[in-house]
Amino acid sequence: MFTSRKLSESLQAALHHLGRTLAIPLNVRLWDGSQVPLSQDKDAPVLTIRTPGTVASLLKRPGIENLVRHYATGNIAFDGDLMATGESLRARLKKKDIRALSKGLLFRRLWPFLFTRGEKPVARHGYGKGATSHANSSNQEYIQFHYDVGNDFYKLFLDPEMQYSCAYFTGWDRSLEEAQAAKLEMICRKLRLAKDERFLDIGCGWGGLICYAAQHYGVRAHGITLSQEQYDYTKEKIRTLGLESRVSVEIRDYLALEGQYDKIASIGMFEHVGIANFPAYFRKIHSLLRDRGIFLNHAIARRSKRDERKALSHITPEKRMILKYIFPGSELAPVGYSVSSMEAYGFEVHDVEAWREHYALTTRRWCERLQANKARAVELVGLERYNLWVAYLAGVSFGFKAGSILIFQTLATKRGKAKGPSGLPPTRADLYRVNDGG
Repeated sequence: MFTSRKLSESLQAALHHLGRTLAIPLNVRLWDGSQVPLSQDKDAPVLTIRTPGTVASLLKRPGIENLVRHYATGNIAFDGDLMATGESLRARLKKKDIRALSKGLLFRRLWPFLFTRGEKPVARHGYGKGATSHANSSNQEYIQFHYDVGNDFYKLFLDPEMQYSCAYFTGWDRSLEEAQAAKLEMICRKLRLAKDERFLDIGCGWGGLICYAAQHYGVRAHGITLSQEQYDYTKEKIRTLGLESRVSVEIRDYLALEGQYDKIASIGMFEHVGIANFPAYFRKIHSLLRDRGIFLNHAIARRSKRDERKALSHITPEKRMILKYIFPGSELAPVGYSVSSMEAYGFEVHDVEAWREHYALTTRRWCERLQANKARAVELVGLERYNLWVAYLAGVSFGFKAGSILIFQTLATKRGKAKGPSGLPPTRADLYRVNDGG
């Protein structure tokens, strides 16, 4: 009904109105090569819209998942720093300015797209087995979908120790490498690790913590993972560092683990457990830990809602996107629920520390590094998966910065037969001595 030229002219008029009213730091390039600056900045990032059907699809089915699908499949392309542009947009788009837009003008210019056939982007890299927010704690497929993208891919944006969890910035100007080293040091200090203690890392990733703890604190460390890629990398790391006598790793579900340990850490693994599996998780850790042994649970959390039953069953569009394309089976709980569950299953909680702002900066650094290595990332995993990961890291960083996502380190000791003193120092002064691991 409408020619490509007519649709381009209509969209250009709508965009010119957006630019005059909001002064958005962005340039938009359309399918016919025409370009519309939305601000006075000629060097602003460029957003490219490949087809009229892309606009039609977004107008007919507005929503984060549809937008991300178009971005992932290349119908929408972005040339610039996604994090910086997102922050600039959040700062510029005030409610009072948006109210100044002429809804009548926008409708007159955009209504032809409602009669245009919309594109139906299909992302090929989603988890195709019906990802759910209620994870099965023994489902190895969920873990492998996320972590077995390939070690070379993760190397593009992680630090040299391959720490894929929140860093600890002793100053906001510290580098990612310094902050991740400080994180490893802080975890060891909180656990009060000592020579020859038996230390377990559940979900050990690429082995950074178990190797660090053995090298700097002399523990006998064991790590478990469900990722073949992580296992292979960690095994080689242990061999290269000559730590075979003190550090071991295996592919094993934590529920199948036996033995007893003095200290246990779970860093960034709790999100995979699933709320329904909390009892089994805490019971198992309790059984593996000696009396008054120390347990550190480092986990992302969501904000508590007034109606928690409703919150448990509700999956937002953003969450659905993450479940399908990035983290199938993941589920977040409020920190209060996690703490009460710990207490219910035999732990005494001593400290709960919020690291939200640390993770906002960590994920920002990851996103920036991945964008800087775009060519290699696309070579390794393809443009679609690269785009999905950039969108994921940017979105998560914004979420932590805004406070819609949280993260906590919770320190507890096992209450077994020993009901008296915890064995912890009277103050936390030892955690903050001069050497910060950087």
